[in-house]
Amino acid sequence: MTPYLVSTLLLPMITHAQAAIKSIDEFTDKFNHFPGYYSFYSDKSNGKIYLDVDKLSQPFLLQHSLPYGVGSNDIGLDRGQLGGTHLVQFERFGDKVMLRANNTYYRASADNSAEQQSVKEAFASSILHGFKVVAEDSDSVLIDYTPYLLSDVHGVSRRLKATKQGSYSLDQSRSAVYSPRSKAFVKNTELEAVLTFKGKDPGKYVRQAVADPYAITVHQRHSLIALPDENYTPRKFHPQSGFWSIEHKDYSAPLGESMYVRYIPRHRLEKKDPTAKVSEAVKPIVYYLDPGVPEPVRTALLDGARWWEQAFEAAGYKDAFQVKILPEHADPMDVRYNVIQWVHRATRGWSYGASVVDPRSGEIIKGHVTLGSLRVRQDILIAEALAAPFIKGDEVTQRLHEMALDRIRQLSAHEIGHTLGIAHNFAASGDERASVMDYPHPLVQFDTQGKLDVSEGYAKGMGAWDIQAVKYGYSDFSAINEAEALAGVIQETKDRGLGYISDADARPKGGAHPNAHLWDNGADPATELRRVLGIRKQALAQFGVNNIQNGVALSQLEEKLVPLYLFHRYQVESVVKLIGGVDYHYEVRGEGPLQGAEVVVKAEQADALNALLETLTPEALAIPESVLAVIPPKAYGESRNRESVHGRTGLPLDAMALPEMASLHTLNLLLNAERLNRVAQQYARNTKHLGSNELLTKLHSVVFKANPGSEMAKKLNERVQYLTAHRMATLSASTKVDPEVQAQLRFYLQQIADTYTEEPMFSSADKSKAFEQYLGEHIQYFLEQGQWPESFKPLAMPPGSPI
Repeated sequence: MTPYLVSTLLLPMITHAQAAIKSIDEFTDKFNHFPGYYSFYSDKSNGKIYLDVDKLSQPFLLQHSLPYGVGSNDIGLDRGQLGGTHLVQFERFGDKVMLRANNTYYRASADNSAEQQSVKEAFASSILHGFKVVAEDSDSVLIDYTPYLLSDVHGVSRRLKATKQGSYSLDQSRSAVYSPRSKAFVKNTELEAVLTFKGKDPGKYVRQAVADPYAITVHQRHSLIALPDENYTPRKFHPQSGFWSIEHKDYSAPLGESMYVRYIPRHRLEKKDPTAKVSEAVKPIVYYLDPGVPEPVRTALLDGARWWEQAFEAAGYKDAFQVKILPEHADPMDVRYNVIQWVHRATRGWSYGASVVDPRSGEIIKGHVTLGSLRVRQDILIAEALAAPFIKGDEVTQRLHEMALDRIRQLSAHEIGHTLGIAHNFAASGDERASVMDYPHPLVQFDTQGKLDVSEGYAKGMGAWDIQAVKYGYSDFSAINEAEALAGVIQETKDRGLGYISDADARPKGGAHPNAHLWDNGADPATELRRVLGIRKQALAQFGVNNIQNGVALSQLEEKLVPLYLFHRYQVESVVKLIGGVDYHYEVRGEGPLQGAEVVVKAEQADALNALLETLTPEALAIPESVLAVIPPKAYGESRNRESVHGRTGLPLDAMALPEMASLHTLNLLLNAERLNRVAQQYARNTKHLGSNELLTKLHSVVFKANPGSEMAKKLNERVQYLTAHRMATLSASTKVDPEVQAQLRFYLQQIADTYTEEPMFSSADKSKAFEQYLGEHIQYFLEQGQWPESFKPLAMPPGSPI
């Protein structure tokens, strides 16, 4: 075949292919047009969205979110939840357009384009979706965005599987574009879909929250966001700044210098006059409160949110931080609004603050706060459990409600702080409650008349540490040397003696810092534990019908007893961290004298140990008979829930259940693998420190050498003995425990076994030693067989956090 003949045959085919691709105007002639950042067309006849891609190979931000959620704290798919943020771009490949997510973590800052390209080629990007070109003009192409919009980008099915709630998949026949909230604006395009997931074997949390557990319908959002201009200057992260860090790895870093580049996440904020001590902002930071919040909570949330005005004023601004009610027709998921949402769930759960952040620089584009609506009710329940305020049964407990509203004010400020880029500060409670970024425990006491005083329940206003954090993150240093100014803020914080320890260091099991705790009060944890135990004892002594209103079933006292009985649980977590504790700061060389890591002195550790062991005594564990006598089984029409006591006595309240939970809580924290390893090593390094042998000796003396008076006290002590021996056995076989510590644990177990089994089996007339024989046999079995007889499973404690 001649070349001429081939070209003659191909020409009609090419002409036909070109003719098949219509112009965008021709293709969309009958569609609704939504012009904006990425303009789109809506074809209502077939429910499709077509996106006009006129910015090929130009990066922008793609944010996924969940406007309508599932309503279960345990599943974790909340209304308003932000999902992934990607730096993406559309790229054309023949008749396809690909949406590529760029890899922003690995970079090269050099001007050498070849060096930049080498890093780009070394680490994989991700193609999120491929689209067919359906129409085109000379400067843009039209793609059918619908298949991607109707896909599970938020990972709902994965989350349901991870939380063991069943096997679910997206049902396209019950999913569609949601036109009312699909809109386009100058710098962002918002596209939303209704998605239905069909499934089988639904879990209890799905059954609890969803209308039909076999069909879960939510909304998912795609936000296409224009990148901010290049006038923003990233601010360097400092470990003592109080901010989170946005990190990337720079392969252009000079040899000998760190490759890790860290910025703080923050909103853009600039003074109109950088030389003025106080100036208005070029553009203030504005947060909008969900108009669906009822009073009096609405006012409390506004009050707490506006506390941040104090911090920005201290940083040299006037009216730079503002809080308003979200306008009636505004969309809370619209990236243009920083939002505080009031979110309902089937059970109480965490609140949180999230942000849409430019991964290149750390600039916060949108702050989004999620506040759980049941938190305030839990605080009221705790206050009523402590106060027993219903003498007549119809009293209005306004002062208790005010304490709960103070907590909501603090919570509002706390979560907004996260959306400003600020991390937790769990050392603040020891500095006279210096930060809203701590987790606060209600600070209450009984007055001389026996009335609960809640006036200081929660701190009010911005803390001294919060002000310093805002100074570091948001002060305008453009008119002076920024590095020197930032160093000055860090030094000022140190000079004021304000401590700062954040998340991982403050957790009760692995953490070792003596001043960083969740849900605590006071500078001396052991002293505060004893004080809290005293409040708990007094409240338990008066607990009864005065804790509920007229018309409430007596059986509901059970749910009020739980937080009262466990009122000390978090102070126990604080105290235990002194044992094997290490005092330190986030120090940087060259910034003054260094402290290093200092072991907590033995006297403090010993006092903490004694305070903890007090919680294992029958006196601390016993529920008063007056309490047990007043709580009947559940009234008809009611049933136990997750906040109730699930014991082993059937319908009546199990008098041993809460004591078992509380004692196991102390034992699990005290006999923690990492803690025991630290204590043993600290003593080996210097015998002036508390040692693991001394710890175990004291524990053995309190638990196994007690002399209980009453039959109930004896039974409580026996339960603690069993739990202690079981815990020691578990640790002695754990790969997380040092072999020297394992040896000590086995030694004490053998001592207990020898003591409890050294006599022959007792006669039927002598039954007082039955438990000792039983426990001794269990221990001996473990020592010989290497495993504990599975004849008893300890009860799980009802949820405590968040309070």
